[in-house]
Amino acid sequence: MAIYLTKESKVLVQGMTGGEGMKHTRRMLAAGTDVVGGVNPRKAGRTVDFDVPQCRNGLGGAPMTVPVFGTVREGIEATGADVTVVFVPPAFAKAAVTEAADAGIGLAVVITEGIPVHDSVAFTAYAKSKGTRIIGPNCPGLITPGRSNAGIIPADITKPGRIGLVSKSGTLTYQLMYELRDVGFSTCVGIGGDPVVGTTHIDCLAAFQDDPDTEVIVLIGEIGGDAEERAAAYIHDHVTKPVVGYIAGFTAPEGKTMGHAGAIVSGSSGTAKAKQEALEAVGVRVGSTPTETAGLVLEALKSRGNSTEA
Repeated sequence: MAIYLTKESKVLVQGMTGGEGMKHTRRMLAAGTDVVGGVNPRKAGRTVDFDVPQCRNGLGGAPMTVPVFGTVREGIEATGADVTVVFVPPAFAKAAVTEAADAGIGLAVVITEGIPVHDSVAFTAYAKSKGTRIIGPNCPGLITPGRSNAGIIPADITKPGRIGLVSKSGTLTYQLMYELRDVGFSTCVGIGGDPVVGTTHIDCLAAFQDDPDTEVIVLIGEIGGDAEERAAAYIHDHVTKPVVGYIAGFTAPEGKTMGHAGAIVSGSSGTAKAKQEALEAVGVRVGSTPTETAGLVLEALKSRGNSTEA
């Protein structure tokens, strides 16, 4: 099982023919993702040949040809695509996501960083009204290991397993995946660290709670805003599975933006300490380092009577 992304997902890539789009489409194909087309109105009707490397998980390793469509709607009609990954520049991201939502795509993974906040507000609200789930923006995407990868998460640092991961931070997503590689993950979701994102910690917590093959949930947060405090309240009321947390930013100075656009601390609001306290108050064990966090996850699995051996 998985959340949001499965082996059956059919993926379009908006911006596939650009530099980043080409690089990461190749990596997605190598991870076993069913990439059924790219979207570029200036290159509609062409095809792109990919020399797909083989991942260490045994997927990929064969050349593939991917068609380019002029619009998302044309891509959906021709292939049955239900996911799009957006690699377009910030100035065109709003239009790209709006086009995808109008075409009826179910999931739009917006990798692009540097999108103006007012654009993100507009397209996340519009997509929701159309029934399209947004992951991101400014995110690494999501991966269901061994089955499908939509975005830029390295595919061969872990394997399928029983842990669900939701994270604001791309780098910490990768680190926890690697730390727990011998156990594996159901799905890893990088929701992005901008002030406005389409899918929240709470959305993923609810999905993992309902996923029968996710046994332990890992929540990675960072300074800024109150998303983690709201997640803590949701965990208290709705989540029965063990949740382990990690908060990045204990040493960040007040009043200074750090890394992600949403990672800013104002007085006592949005501090790592406040988030840790909120999570621990509802029974979430919070690690002080990624490695300690991984150890807490292993303990949570053992407490459920499961072996943590590979």
